[in-house]
Amino acid sequence: MTAFNDESAAGDALRHTLGINRRRFLSTCTAVATAAIAAPVLGASPALAQDRDRGHDHDHGGDVLVPANKRGIILYTVRDATGRDPLATDLPSGFREVFKQLSRFGYRQVEFAGYGQHANAPGGANLESVQGAKLLRSWLDEYGLRAQGNHGFIPPSWPFTTADLDTFKKHLEIANILGMAHMGTGGDPTGSAYRADWDVAADKWNALGEIARREGIRLYTHNHDAAYGFLLDGGPLDAQGNPTRSSGIRKLEYFLKNTDPKVVWLEMDIFWAHVAQYKFHTYTAHDGSAREKVFDPAGLVVRNNKRYPLFHAKDGVVNTTNGMGYDMVPFGTGVIDYTTFFSRVGARNYHNPMVEQDNAPSATDAGQSLTHAKIGYDNLAALRKRRH
Repeated sequence: MTAFNDESAAGDALRHTLGINRRRFLSTCTAVATAAIAAPVLGASPALAQDRDRGHDHDHGGDVLVPANKRGIILYTVRDATGRDPLATDLPSGFREVFKQLSRFGYRQVEFAGYGQHANAPGGANLESVQGAKLLRSWLDEYGLRAQGNHGFIPPSWPFTTADLDTFKKHLEIANILGMAHMGTGGDPTGSAYRADWDVAADKWNALGEIARREGIRLYTHNHDAAYGFLLDGGPLDAQGNPTRSSGIRKLEYFLKNTDPKVVWLEMDIFWAHVAQYKFHTYTAHDGSAREKVFDPAGLVVRNNKRYPLFHAKDGVVNTTNGMGYDMVPFGTGVIDYTTFFSRVGARNYHNPMVEQDNAPSATDAGQSLTHAKIGYDNLAALRKRRH
């Protein structure tokens, strides 16, 4: 079946069968499998009421999908705020004041995206050190926040150089000072489409994960859309001797199967996983035939639930002209059905969703990223199980 091609007869037939229009069809994300192929439950998420009474989550019993102590944000969303000059603005600036504001919104977890801030902020420009980490930890504790991860340093070398290993171990030490259970990266394990390169990436990550495990840290990799594209692992070779066709295995799924679940974890960026669903739904099999295989992000998590301790909770609205299928918007204001997603993956006391919006900072509205962080928190807190 064809999921996202508006000219496809198969796609038209599926939309007709389900009784949905094209917009709702494209806004799909998280779904129960039909027949042998996992296909998404289609439909935009309902409007999310803002939760103004965050202190009374117990009143909702087991309906809350994301417990209060699991509501987090990656600081990349508010990078303009941590980076602005406190001497030139009355807005929150630098890590300490941003932590204070995020705590006021209700957040209880943060994920770092590096340790740099404005030079005039308390602690100075670069807190990527043992002393800097101790200062950051004191502010996290002051405002009731927990550091849950960092998009930080992964050695580019393999085999590892001594300098790369020393830097990696320094980041592990910083992570432990900050109290992180997890440490990761914002990039894919490799940008290649070829199985041989993913084999190398798996070996490298198994080695890094073992080093991290010895320090009490879980190492994770974060995805973009390309990582859920199809692996090229067979068929005729191109001029460089590389395979040109696929078995239908997705690259990051192959990585999952070839890394040690005791030392390598993943953080699913749910937005980019849905972009992958939009972009990568057909492949050319080893025999040259065209095959359909719709990606089901929640289904992959369900099959590997303990491998996904973290999520990026990022929302989007449908845009079929930009090549991605979606434009980013503040969390809870788009069409990705997070109620269904979090209901399906379950394990709500295990998963750690981090609100993210890449385009939250604005060149014309200095307060926009923090405003959007507030919107994101309220909508994450408002997620409830559907009543039947």
